[in-house]
Amino acid sequence: MENFDQQFMKSKEYKIPEDEIRLDFARSGGPGGQNVNKRSTKALVRWDVGLSKGFNEEQKQKIREMWRNRINKDDELCVEVSEERSQHQNRAIATERLNNLVNTALISQKERIPTKPTHGSIERRIEGKKQQGEKKEWRKKIRV
Repeated sequence: MENFDQQFMKSKEYKIPEDEIRLDFARSGGPGGQNVNKRSTKALVRWDVGLSKGFNEEQKQKIREMWRNRINKDDELCVEVSEERSQHQNRAIATERLNNLVNTALISQKERIPTKPTHGSIERRIEGKKQQGEKKEWRKKIRV
């Protein structure tokens, strides 16, 4: 039987077309010294879910459903990255994260098949209930 990683690698990897991604840059805080005050290295990546031609309506709806807290009122999925000091590196990380968000939403989860409790686990559960009942029985007032 193959493990989850092998199954995941076999599943289709979705990629947002480059011409649908809008890039903006801003000044970021964090490490960088004086460079932070001069350079706009924070990458702001936006992708309009509704106008995308690379995905069908069902896929777009799945993406909207899963990431409804990250999609703004303009129907854009937004990612900001300011981890690195380089604009180029931040742009690459942000685009990769955006693609990961889309892939996460579109991977179909296998339906869980519920298992039956084992004979031992049923016995342990009932034994615990009996012990709890005895404990409460001892707490009662004694009738004469």
